[in-house]
Amino acid sequence: MIQTDILIIGAGPTGLFAVFEAGLLQLKCHIIDALPQPGGQLAEIYPKKPIYDIPGFPEVLAGDLVDNLMEQIEPFQPGFTLGERAETIEKQEDGSFIVTTSEGTRHQAPVVAIAGGLGSFEPRKPLLKNLDEYEGKGLTYMIRDPEIYRGKQVVIAGGGDSALDWSIFLADIASSVTLVHRRNEFRGALDSVEKVRELKNKGRIRLITPAEVVRLEGSGKLEAVVVRRSAEPAGDTRIETDAFIPLFGLSPKLGPIANWGLEIEKNAIRVDNTLDYQTNIPGIYAIGDVNTYPGKLKLILCGFHEATLMCQSAYQRIHPDKRYVMKYTTVGGVQGFDGSKKEAPKAVIRSID
Repeated sequence: MIQTDILIIGAGPTGLFAVFEAGLLQLKCHIIDALPQPGGQLAEIYPKKPIYDIPGFPEVLAGDLVDNLMEQIEPFQPGFTLGERAETIEKQEDGSFIVTTSEGTRHQAPVVAIAGGLGSFEPRKPLLKNLDEYEGKGLTYMIRDPEIYRGKQVVIAGGGDSALDWSIFLADIASSVTLVHRRNEFRGALDSVEKVRELKNKGRIRLITPAEVVRLEGSGKLEAVVVRRSAEPAGDTRIETDAFIPLFGLSPKLGPIANWGLEIEKNAIRVDNTLDYQTNIPGIYAIGDVNTYPGKLKLILCGFHEATLMCQSAYQRIHPDKRYVMKYTTVGGVQGFDGSKKEAPKAVIRSID
């Protein structure tokens, strides 16, 4: 039996940052994640994709952000159960919870924080009859390492942020990038749309709208896609390609967590955001993209904020007779469980003659 103060389900950025905030309160954390490595979607789906809305980082690669978070929490020595999915939860007489994984590993903690992001997810696939014939042979649903496409001919389908962002990014790497979307309008950020159109005008991206890919061709591997335009000049166009990447988003599923008696709304866990992001079951919290409440924004920085308030509430639950007085890290430094300490700089007072 693995015992800890806070059991975190999900090793994405929100779950990792919760370890840091808990560590400042001298609370021990253990993390469960179905993926074989920490980082969640950032590590599994787009480790080389730049992120622009992390405070203090004008631009940071998703994988680098994960590395930084892992370095930040190292002094607090979190435990990890990776490659196993949280399956069941049982409340004990003392108010604690026992969570058992798909491999039978049991964990006990007085507080459980669900930070599962979008949960388990599958890519939304285009309705093409010979799709499985080319999966892994030129057809993929996510980009883990863009260097694979250096000097290659790439066709991307989709109209959201991922399709736009990767089209822009690969324009500097691939020999050619074609973006196909079934509408003339895009769902992504306006600046990304403008950038794509700018690259189109420069001849660096081929933009085909309104249109969709209707057929894949190739012997043993993908060699071409057939694109059908629905406006003048209407008709089919065969485009030779090394890679076809349909980016139609992910279909998220909460998995076994959906059966834990939590209040679920549109595949997300409803929480009380007026105080501490607790669920309808006292002692179980939900933070990050997995939760929902009025005004919810699915942003990493919002998850960081939620993790901070969750840890404050968890401290009071674990130590109801103690009063925690918050000290800024700029004043008190960071005391790790390994005995290490990052000292805050001493104030320097200078007299003015």
